[in-house]
Amino acid sequence: MIGRYILTPEIFGILEKCEPGRGGEIQLTDGLRILNKERQMVAYPIQGKRYDVGDKLGYIEATIEIALQRTDLQDELKSYLRKLTDPWKA
Repeated sequence: MIGRYILTPEIFGILEKCEPGRGGEIQLTDGLRILNKERQMVAYPIQGKRYDVGDKLGYIEATIEIALQRTDLQDELKSYLRKLTDPWKA
């Protein structure tokens, strides 16, 4: 599950009662599952591209793509990428 959450304070009481899960950690998803039984939760689908920044390559891709969208970085970054990839042209 990906996303950002806006939670009410009642989640803390629920998390205090949760048993540790994988790696001995309290899992927010377990708390959300319980909270969802007690009150309605609302989700909003993301608009745009999703990057997996928990993955090494995904992090690099996100960094490069976002940097290329910035007017203060794109020219220098394009120049650097061209210089870096030029030797690969055959």
